Amino acid sequence: MQKSLGIKNNLKSNLSLSKRLVLLNRYYQITKFYSFLKNTFFKGSVAIIIFILLLVGLELFVLDFNSLLNHLVASYSSKVIFSFFLASETILGLIPPEVFIAWASKSANPWLFLFTLATISYVGGIISYLIGNRLFLIPSIKNHIENKIAKHIVNLRKWGGLFVLLGAISPIPHSLVSLASGLIKYNFKYYLIWSLFRYARFVIYALVIFKVFI
Repeated sequence: MQKSLGIKNNLKSNLSLSKRLVLLNRYYQITKFYSFLKNTFFKGSVAIIIFILLLVGLELFVLDFNSLLNHLVASYSSKVIFSFFLASETILGLIPPEVFIAWASKSANPWLFLFTLATISYVGGIISYLIGNRLFLIPSIKNHIENKIAKHIVNLRKWGGLFVLLGAISPIPHSLVSLASGLIKYNFKYYLIWSLFRYARFVIYALVIFKVFI
């Protein structure tokens, strides 16, 4: 008897989960998440291809990019580069991370430097989140920034953690998504978890960029 009740409860639980998944899938269709995801990854793929072609083109026809990277490694300490990268990742992602990944490829420990860059980017996002979270203290600035990143705020409200994930791995600026997360006070614990995908982006890009420059 107890076994039959257990099987029945499991069936109800599975049915409930199945219904939830159907409703969730319908919600993503209505809010056009799948088309947004498709466009985002298409743009991301194009961005990677263009970046690699640009670097190769510069290397072949304009300048010796490898020599330039070696010069940066020799002329500036890693602490200076890491500090500059932290500022960039905190303040709206001023310089594409790919440039720093290419620099890391010329270091004595490329993968260690890559891990350090990914961690700095992760921390930079947290700082952006905290800045956004405290902007309510300055209403005029808060309103100005909300207007500037309104699209990100709308998407974040619709898709929550999945949009944070996209900000971590796609060309969508991670710092802007982090700032938006702080502005709407998105759950900090969930933000930290979804943002861990930032590491995946650095590894994926490094697998391509390292082959070009190492």
